[in-house]
Order: sequence, then structure tokens, then C-alpha cells
Amino acid sequence: MNGISEDLARAHRDARLAEARDLRAGHQLARARRLSRKAERAAQQARLAIARAL
Repeated sequence: MNGISEDLARAHRDARLAEARDLRAGHQLARARRLSRKAERAAQQARLAIARAL
């Protein structure tokens, strides 16, 4: 009986770890998208500033 409960606990732990990994990956992807948009806006502003200076 003890072996079954250990297996069950291990399965739950592994599931929680996998869920945590998925959440972290999702957060990293969202952060990368935000930073990419921010960089695009900065590049656009730089292009506009150069165009105005000419």
C-alpha cells in the first residue's frame, strides 16, 4: 500500500512540476512579445526623429 501512495505522490509532484514549467514558458513568451513591441516602438520613434531632422 505504501508503494502505491508513493507512486501517486510522485505522479502528482511531476504533474505540478510540468504545470509550473508550462506557466514559466508562457510568461517568458509573453515577456518576449512585450519587449519586442517596445523595441519596435523605439525603432519607429527613432526613424521618425531622423526623418524630422532631415
